[in-house]
Amino acid sequence: MSYELEKGRIYRMPIHFGPGLGPRQGPDGCTFECKDNPKSTSVSVSFLSNPDQLEALLPENFALAGEPVVTVSATYMKEIEWLAGRGYNTLGVSFPAEFKGKEDHATGSFLTVLWENLTDPILTGREEIGFSKIYCDLPEPRICQGETHCQACWMGFKFMDLSVKNLTPVELNNSPTPVAQSANNQLTGTLHYKYIPRTGGYPESWGEADVAYAVLTPARTPNRVVTEMWRGEGKVDFHHARWEDLPTQYTIVNTFSQFEVREYRGASIVKTIGGKDLSDQRILK
Repeated sequence: MSYELEKGRIYRMPIHFGPGLGPRQGPDGCTFECKDNPKSTSVSVSFLSNPDQLEALLPENFALAGEPVVTVSATYMKEIEWLAGRGYNTLGVSFPAEFKGKEDHATGSFLTVLWENLTDPILTGREEIGFSKIYCDLPEPRICQGETHCQACWMGFKFMDLSVKNLTPVELNNSPTPVAQSANNQLTGTLHYKYIPRTGGYPESWGEADVAYAVLTPARTPNRVVTEMWRGEGKVDFHHARWEDLPTQYTIVNTFSQFEVREYRGASIVKTIGGKDLSDQRILK
């Protein structure tokens, strides 16, 4: 007798062993509050770029919103409850955009790609909530003489260097700030585009999608508390790669390496505690 899927539970391949475990579903179906975890440090650098280069990366119904400012953020997370106290690191590249669909209008940062150094959050994030996640090595940042250095590499090939210096502490105000929503039902948060290709029928079916739609991570994160923050100067370099260097990612890295840097717009290091399980993720229509 074959198995049946239990309603109200999350499944992902391989489904034969029962509901999938991850950030939104723990043992026996429990959830995680994300109040005292993760403990995160984010190192970010922003620069003004060429709007034409950014618009070329936007899917249908998306448009650039405001100045073409690219932000590259490396985040290092520890003590994550759904990983039983372990952690992992991420590297994201984003810029301001808006989505105008038949029903929804949303603005925020369009996350073009999110590298991570652990398989489990990549699979759960791609399949369940539509993040454009891929893998790379993200060693812990190196701090020397007041300068923080971050790197990203894949199987020995270093494709990014990011550095922040001349940091000044920022006075914090951790009073809860409500997320504004305009009268025309405009939503705010992080914008994504979820895409899963159709299986079978190759090569005739190449380019056909099983799933293709815009997704929003709502901005509201009430459990996240900023504990320390610094602002300073920063620089980021994506290194041109050959196919031999990055067989599945060189087009991504080379796109970023060709971004025009018109001027740097500052850098920051932010330490936080808490977050959310992203179960509020929604499809945009």
